Amino acid sequence: MSKNELRKSVIVARNRLAAEKIKDNSSAVASRLIKLEEYLRAGTIMAYVDFRNEVQTEAIIRDALNRGKTVVVPITDVANKKLTPSQVLNYPDDLAPGAWNILEPRPECVRPVDPGTIDLVIVPGVAFDTAGNRLGYGGGFYDRFLLNTKPDCLYAALAYEMQIKPNVYPGEHDLPVHLLVTEKRVLDLRANIK
Repeated sequence: MSKNELRKSVIVARNRLAAEKIKDNSSAVASRLIKLEEYLRAGTIMAYVDFRNEVQTEAIIRDALNRGKTVVVPITDVANKKLTPSQVLNYPDDLAPGAWNILEPRPECVRPVDPGTIDLVIVPGVAFDTAGNRLGYGGGFYDRFLLNTKPDCLYAALAYEMQIKPNVYPGEHDLPVHLLVTEKRVLDLRANIK
């Protein structure tokens, strides 16, 4: 199976998940993540805003805001294949549909944040392996963005168990994640990363 075939097959399978299953599994993932020391310690967290049956991030964003953390979400610049992190003060009121209809800060609510100040980035993905490799949507937005974070910034991926595959065909520019959180387990993959 090629990288593109794997991407398509996982997206098709994820799109078939029932709303109740998405809600229950997302709740289990969120509850695992917000108990992690790495999450509790992080002062500034960047989270994706879920779409198309991804693991839902609303509970995490609300929890982080309630704890007084700085919460940022990405603004996608499709033309330049770039993400700009922007602080969210009022969730979801600060947000409106942006690129690909994904919620991102409204123009009047854009508050850019230096990527070098982010402690934890919650990254989306289509599929992952147990070495921390991530198969994204093919645009390379996150791989380029993560290069601008500080050396001790942690990358956490949220996934359903059905998104964990034996091989996701990582390329040379694909950055692995440090933590992989599913509805059933938390994998700390830092030992695998060179």
